[in-house]
Amino acid sequence: MKNYYQILGVSKTASNDEIKKAYRKLAHQFHPDKGGDESKFKEINEAYQVLSDKDKRAQYDNFGRTFDGSQGGGFDFSSFTGFNQSRSNEGFDFDLRDIFEDIFASRDSGRKEDLRRGRDIEYDMMISLEDVLSKQEKEHSLYKFVLCTRCQGKGAEPGTSVKECFSCRGIGEVQEIKKTFLGSFTRVTICPECKGEGSKPEKPCNVCKGEGRIKDKKSFKIAIPAGVDTNQVIKIIGGGEAGRKGGKPGDLYIRILIKKHPVFQRKGDDLYTETSISFSKAVIGGDIEIKTLDGKKILLKVPSGTESGDSLRLSGKGIPHFGGYGKGNAYVKLVIKIPKRLSRKQKELLKQLEKEGL
Repeated sequence: MKNYYQILGVSKTASNDEIKKAYRKLAHQFHPDKGGDESKFKEINEAYQVLSDKDKRAQYDNFGRTFDGSQGGGFDFSSFTGFNQSRSNEGFDFDLRDIFEDIFASRDSGRKEDLRRGRDIEYDMMISLEDVLSKQEKEHSLYKFVLCTRCQGKGAEPGTSVKECFSCRGIGEVQEIKKTFLGSFTRVTICPECKGEGSKPEKPCNVCKGEGRIKDKKSFKIAIPAGVDTNQVIKIIGGGEAGRKGGKPGDLYIRILIKKHPVFQRKGDDLYTETSISFSKAVIGGDIEIKTLDGKKILLKVPSGTESGDSLRLSGKGIPHFGGYGKGNAYVKLVIKIPKRLSRKQKELLKQLEKEGL
């Protein structure tokens, strides 16, 4: 019987790290691609595969063998063609990692999914700033998968039945056995015959060809709450594409986009705008007419001594609070307009004001 500890040059009490370190050193030393002894290289790999595995090492220590049908592990590395060529500059433990990743990745990808569920749809809807002042109902249309009216989503021609899949016996999954030099592994995959559904129509629907759905233009109405803001998403359950063969429909996600307004700027639920006033209005004060976002005209009192850049607040003239009560405010920035051209009379009046200290 081979002494695997002697082959790797470690003691029987060596730790896993010590075994791995010794193996890497010897594997590089005796690698055939580096001019090493191929038979010695296989022997080193065989020893490492047993001692690096907790269960195999325990069996080897207690019984001098592992119970996989061979003495001391006995892996036949010569049957793994292309090994030396595939990783000529690395140790064998890296190749084992690739093999295991491939096996488990295949197993995970074969898990059954609900392939009949319809696809979710994301849709951008552009609205005006005025639209957010009150609840709106908009009608739009999408070209998507909708329920087949001929077979009512079953996928079978009317008057025919839907039968259990012969390949998977109605489970929707089949097992595949993958053989490697490490042994056989079972992988569960979706049945290719029924696409994971477990059943097949006796005669596919003439319109949808067994899908249970067809592509068509579908109109829908969407209620947009007051106060909605850009990038907020409204979810319509079941508003996505119809599922295959009566499967659950997907959902519709509508992302709100608000057009840029030429007069008002929105910040949260507050509105900001600016208006020009004359020099005399800023000094003396008085009323000016302002149009709000809803199109109504109101009088705004400008206090005397107003400086350019001052703002006035209009309480409750902003955007409604989303999902709540009340509204934000509107702020009007006052900009004093300096005329570039003056009449003769205006110049004379200004000169008189200048003499008065203005």
